Amino acid sequence: MFNSVSESPITVNSFKLSGKQRSLRNGLQTLLCGQHDRVCSKTIKRGILNTLKIIMVCSLVLTMFSGCSKDDDEADEELIGNWIELSDFEGVPRSDAVAFTIGDKAYVGTGYDGSDRLNDFWEYGPDVNNWTRKADFPGAPRNGAVGFGTDSKGYIGTGYDGSERLKDFYEYDPTSNAWQKIADFGGSARYGAVAFSANEKGYVGTGDDGNFLKDFWEYDPASGEWTQKISLGGAKRRDAVAFVIDGKGYICTGINNGVYEDDFWEYDPFSNVWNKKRDIANNSDSEYDDDYSGIIGINKIAFSVNGRGYIATGGSGTTGTVVWEYNPTTDLWKQRTSLEASARIDAVGFAIDDLGYITTGRNSSYYFDDLWGFKPADTQKDLDKMSIVAP
Repeated sequence: MFNSVSESPITVNSFKLSGKQRSLRNGLQTLLCGQHDRVCSKTIKRGILNTLKIIMVCSLVLTMFSGCSKDDDEADEELIGNWIELSDFEGVPRSDAVAFTIGDKAYVGTGYDGSDRLNDFWEYGPDVNNWTRKADFPGAPRNGAVGFGTDSKGYIGTGYDGSERLKDFYEYDPTSNAWQKIADFGGSARYGAVAFSANEKGYVGTGDDGNFLKDFWEYDPASGEWTQKISLGGAKRRDAVAFVIDGKGYICTGINNGVYEDDFWEYDPFSNVWNKKRDIANNSDSEYDDDYSGIIGINKIAFSVNGRGYIATGGSGTTGTVVWEYNPTTDLWKQRTSLEASARIDAVGFAIDDLGYITTGRNSSYYFDDLWGFKPADTQKDLDKMSIVAP
């Protein structure tokens, strides 16, 4: 009787018993009744089987709850980082603008609003959560430019004016609210480049001058001169991102030859050396990069906060909201809370103190002017909003 039962798998409420569960069932059957014990009655055997089925169902239910708990824990872990809606950018909505910081203020200007290229320029004060218009950028209205800030000055240059690629550069002094032209960029005229500042010097590289590029240049405000440095170690690219951690620059993403680049590079300004880091895609046989999806792409933004780098929005031919955090100590990436606003490309990002910021950008023909602050270490809260504080 037991032999006929054990020859085919038992399912309980459509759950198939595992090998361990079948072994447990068969062992109990042998212990209690014996495979060849004719003394055990059919009634006892039937009761034992029913009891076993109940045990198996309980085991399966506990397993399912355990699995759900694990999934919930993993979901909660991904919701680290909280977005706060701040005071809207007060210029017209736009994309492909420039942003940089000087001290505890951020500056945003230039860009494209769907009809016109722009040269207006704005200052954001996080202490009062308010925007103030400053002296207009004196160069040709443009989009696709780059900008960087030192401790006391800001710089904007390169870009596209609607007919030509550009290489002119300008310096902004927040104390006098005045611009002055400086030496033209040392490389070719281009747009879609990257820029960052480190150790009171500016760095500009990559982009598109009719061909995609990987050259890299340093600007020294003390001498007013551009110096070519060793080229980016990886592929040529356009529309990449850059951020700085502890005086070192990091460059990744972008596109070249129709391929979204997945190499990742660290630049040491003191040694003038590029160090290759782990790829930003699932390219290895190890598990650390199994979840690396959505890091590659173009038209993203980047900033750094408290020794970590962040990449957000943009995508591989799409708009996006996904946020990734880079830890330079482990050379690993971890996904964080996505931007709680409309998906977009061609936004700008910056960081002041322990907050990262995203503003402007576009989704198809819709242009944005909202401003969002990101607290990387906070737990996510829905509809978190800060009101404007009067100066």
